[in-house]
Amino acid sequence: MSITQRTIKVVPYNASWEKLFRSESSLIRSVVTEGLVDIHHIGSTSVPGLSAKPIIDIMPEVLDLEILDRFDHVMENLGYIVKGEFGIPGRRFYLKGLVDRTHHVHAFESGSEGMIRHLAVRDYLRLHPIEASAYAELKIRLAAEFPHDNDGYCEGKHEFMQELEKRALRWKERSVE
Repeated sequence: MSITQRTIKVVPYNASWEKLFRSESSLIRSVVTEGLVDIHHIGSTSVPGLSAKPIIDIMPEVLDLEILDRFDHVMENLGYIVKGEFGIPGRRFYLKGLVDRTHHVHAFESGSEGMIRHLAVRDYLRLHPIEASAYAELKIRLAAEFPHDNDGYCEGKHEFMQELEKRALRWKERSVE
């Protein structure tokens, strides 16, 4: 294992994750002073009771990604590494920490497909504990199988996540009607 290689660890839910989200989102709010609509806690750490990698996923909802791009330097001052779209069109991605990563920031424009999808999955898992439990079991198994292979870990979750997103979006559509 190289010095910069991360170890994938999935740990039991920690109630302090919500406090860590609130603290970091307050910092982001204090420096992104234009075009910010809201900041959402997403990902597994946002679902009470769900085992997760202890990395807080934060989703700023913005009016325009180009406005957000003008704040890259202040995000760097907060310790973030600016990654641009990083493989997902319509997103801006920032990470805090290379090996000992603490936060991911995924910014999307209001009403965008990415924003809707992330919130639907979060809300669905919060209200469907059997689905959340199945997801946790998969992540625990994959972390044990691929402790130093993030690509393998992510590929192992891919099909499950695609189906979960479909169910979550159908659920969201039905719940809005």
